[in-house]
Amino acid sequence: MNPHRDTTPVGAGRRDGEHREAARGARRPVPVPWALAGLSLSMLLSSLGTSIANVGLPTLARAFDASFQQIQWVVLAYLLAITTLIVGAGRLGDLFGRRRLLLGGVLLFTAASALCGAAPSLPWLIAARAVQGLGAAVMMALTMAFVGETVPKERTGRAMGLLGTMSAVGTALGPSLGGALIAGLGWRSMFLVSVPLGLLTLLLAHRFLPADRQREPGAARPGFDRVGTLLLALTLAAYALAMTVGHGGFGPLSLALLVAAAAGAGLFVRVEARTASPLVALATLRDPVLGAGLAMSALVSTVMMATLVVGPFHLSRSLGLDAALVGLVLSVGPLVAALSGVPAGRGTDRFGTRRTTLTGLAAMAAGCALLTLLPATLGVWGYVLPIAVVTAGYALFQTANNTAVMAEVRPDQRGVVSGLLNLSRNLGLVTGASVMGAVFAFASAAADVATASPGATATGMRTTFAVAAVAICLALALAWKLAPEPPAPPAAPAGRG
Repeated sequence: MNPHRDTTPVGAGRRDGEHREAARGARRPVPVPWALAGLSLSMLLSSLGTSIANVGLPTLARAFDASFQQIQWVVLAYLLAITTLIVGAGRLGDLFGRRRLLLGGVLLFTAASALCGAAPSLPWLIAARAVQGLGAAVMMALTMAFVGETVPKERTGRAMGLLGTMSAVGTALGPSLGGALIAGLGWRSMFLVSVPLGLLTLLLAHRFLPADRQREPGAARPGFDRVGTLLLALTLAAYALAMTVGHGGFGPLSLALLVAAAAGAGLFVRVEARTASPLVALATLRDPVLGAGLAMSALVSTVMMATLVVGPFHLSRSLGLDAALVGLVLSVGPLVAALSGVPAGRGTDRFGTRRTTLTGLAAMAAGCALLTLLPATLGVWGYVLPIAVVTAGYALFQTANNTAVMAEVRPDQRGVVSGLLNLSRNLGLVTGASVMGAVFAFASAAADVATASPGATATGMRTTFAVAAVAICLALALAWKLAPEPPAPPAAPAGRG
């Protein structure tokens, strides 16, 4: 039985709802296009914040006279804040109102963007980026949760596809927009550009998102699990740091952090089992749809990170492309994802989540296999075409998986489940950067992959995507076994046929 499913009898629920609406007045109808515009901008801003700073790291290193190890915290602070706080942000939205918390998150993100642009020193910039990441965690956790309140159920897939498109646009736009702003206006402009966009998002969200539901008179407010939230944040921070501080290697510090993360996870489970109002109910995680959805999301995101880790080295070392062409080829993936999002949503609404999930994963597996098997003599097209297949499959999978997981979630759990979905994706990206990078370095058999021979780099690329194909096959097996079957067609009336 799905623990998210509302088991209240339909007729009773409708009658109770009518009485409650009559008691407090009908809620204002939601103008769906404008509400989706605000949610889309929220998704675009949070993904833009992730990608736009990467291109500016060399400029920031010169501006603050800092080493790479120091300057990388401009990116890490943002990612760590999102990863550690996104589930807690989703739960807070469920308890205290998603609309007001989303407005607060957008306002915080916008103010932190201004602080980043005004930063007088590197520590100031890193601290402002952490605050910006907190705002982004709220935005990412609650944007998907709002779909169930603003869009008719039969159009949920299209809305999820649109949000996926905006996330891909933000990821693709970040490097090019950041580079242009740095060249024309200086590094501060790549943070300040988010201020007017944030204000527009705040205006749309305030004007068009549905008001928070009023709590029933006399109903007790569930408590917020502070201990569980702190434990989960520390556990996720330890894991994320273990995957990033070693730059693809696993030294003593990385191993110690992994041990701390494992211990933290065990302690978190014990605390949640004994808490009256847990951050994440353990029964929720035992739901097969949610469990399979989170596991598949993590596996697929790990594979997608391989394209970003391995792609630049293969294109520059194996194929001999200059930096400009490498950037152009790498933009193909996000462009395909952006173009595939809305069609993927329509396909999900028409054919169902299970069929679309399986189709997307099969396409990803085929693309990874092509990258493993196609010879390097095919040149750029031997890389671009399989990557396009992988990315289009990813768009199908992500839209269908998000729709399947969120479809049966109780309204009071949408925030935390949305946070878990985004967390699984972030953990997959963090894991992919480390694990797939280590596989690539090992298969290339070079002390430094940046100076490896073209043949060694090509071997490393093929081996890495062979591992990626295995990961996608695991996700396919999960989807086949655990994803919900489509509903059976109604039986024909007696006496017919």
